[in-house]
Amino acid sequence: MGVHGVKAVFFDLDNTLVDTAAAGRLAIEEVISALQSKHHYGEDEARVICDKVQAKLLSECHDPAKMCLTDLRISHWEEAIQETIGGEANRDLAAECYFLWKTTRLQNLTLAEDTRNMLTELRKGLRLLLLTNGDRQTQREKIEACACQPYFDAIVVGGEQKEEKPAPSIFHYCCDLLGVQPAECVMVGDSLDTDIQGGLNAGLKATVWLNKSMTAPVDISPVPHYIISSVLDLPAVLQKMEHKINAKLGNGHMASSNE
Repeated sequence: MGVHGVKAVFFDLDNTLVDTAAAGRLAIEEVISALQSKHHYGEDEARVICDKVQAKLLSECHDPAKMCLTDLRISHWEEAIQETIGGEANRDLAAECYFLWKTTRLQNLTLAEDTRNMLTELRKGLRLLLLTNGDRQTQREKIEACACQPYFDAIVVGGEQKEEKPAPSIFHYCCDLLGVQPAECVMVGDSLDTDIQGGLNAGLKATVWLNKSMTAPVDISPVPHYIISSVLDLPAVLQKMEHKINAKLGNGHMASSNE
């Protein structure tokens, strides 16, 4: 399916194409269960440890030149256990928790069949690119886990570039990769701050915000061109864009005929 004036669609990965949040929740529950059954922690203690780790992940600042990501994340677990339980640091238990969390999360990252079918159909008329922020190792592992490579003409990971979304430079790099202009591209993602603001910063033709809850605040900022509740609604948005463009072309033709 092609749209007049649109040659490419950029997709975010996490919580847009794959439900990373749900996979993360399942991974946390697995660690909590292991801490209780294998290491005899109380449920409250186990949950506090996991809450602390999630807070550390959210505020994580990783420099690959100084420390490998695996060591950093094992340290998150080590600190969280010590902050909660006290006593000596337990690096072995921290490593066990980290690898159980990581493995379970990756196992639950799947590109749903209906999403795969949609991407296959879209790619018949459009160029598709995956554009994800984040650490190189983490994002490449996710991409491999959900086996999404065959559905895209190119994959760009923010952690491998000089700047990440919402910087215009990474969007323009994506355009160059595909041989298209910003005004010929559509960005689809769940983050207003990175996906939508980035698409607007880069001068893309349209931005499509995935808002699964559809309970958006009255004053959305930045303002996306379109809002969808499921990524599967994207083809309908592209059709709507096609109709708008055709209507404009028709009006222009009528105006020139009447002159």
